[in-house]
Amino acid sequence: MLNNFSKIFIAIAACILISNDANAQDPAFSQFYANPLYLNPAFAGTTPKGCPRANLNYRDQWPGIGRTYVTTSASWDQHINAIGGGLGILVVNDRAGSGHLNTSHASLLYSYHLEVNRGFSVKAGFEASYRMIKLDWTDLTFGDMIDAQYGFIYPTQEDIANNKTTVSYPDFSTGILGYSKNFFFGFAAHHLTQPNQGFISVSELPRKITAHVGGNIALNKFSRNSTTISPNFMYQKQQDFQQFNYGVYVNRGPMVGGLWMRNSLKNIDSFILMVGLIQETFKFGYSYDITVSNLKNSNTLGAHELSFTLFMPCRSKNKSYNTISCPQF
Repeated sequence: MLNNFSKIFIAIAACILISNDANAQDPAFSQFYANPLYLNPAFAGTTPKGCPRANLNYRDQWPGIGRTYVTTSASWDQHINAIGGGLGILVVNDRAGSGHLNTSHASLLYSYHLEVNRGFSVKAGFEASYRMIKLDWTDLTFGDMIDAQYGFIYPTQEDIANNKTTVSYPDFSTGILGYSKNFFFGFAAHHLTQPNQGFISVSELPRKITAHVGGNIALNKFSRNSTTISPNFMYQKQQDFQQFNYGVYVNRGPMVGGLWMRNSLKNIDSFILMVGLIQETFKFGYSYDITVSNLKNSNTLGAHELSFTLFMPCRSKNKSYNTISCPQF
């Protein structure tokens, strides 16, 4: 049997998906640079020497309420000279309401690489996706089931048996990156056509806008174990929802640490602590979101996030290829 929180969530989710006006937001990863294809399609092929790269990402948000929000993704990308840029594949699954609402999509990405000069490059990315949403109606609760004194005791008059349980549609996104040795910026626009994701009536998927910028500052570049700090900023907007992420990474040898803050226009949502290990063939990161909003009193236990990247060897022929020097996590 579902607890009250799950019932409330599923009811809200159903209203969002079947109403005329959608207010849902895409899942967000705290380690957004560790999931580069999800952040911006232009990141396809931005790998060391253009060799293949595989990413795995896992996020468990608010585990204190029973793993109600779990998001996973897997991706592969590399630079290919024959097509003048990068090619990538991305698969994402988001499970909400203890699995009663599942959103999945698979994407094919291409990014065109333009070397403006020896010190500055631009990449323009394009993404074509196929999205699918599944909704389990059996445990949904509706207003006509509520008794003022005894709660949910009545059968609903909603025609659940004839409602769709799956909605699928194509989706398209684009992005751009500009980068030099120690500075980078990007812009992405997801859900360009705002496809209909409603189960009963029209409910458009809101367009998501992302802007990110950052740089690298070497503190002791002549030391054997040089230390680099990387201040970064990211802004996202999806319909009426706006989010700001800002913080700094510190990289010394194979170790990376990070401290971030995430907030909306109305309040500070959380602090993000991150630690990572970077090797020649792989990297691994862990981050924890410390909730400081009003939800901190709900025993949500923040959010845990894991990332793993495998760097594959190749016979690189990209002699003039400029690798973007952005954070790894």
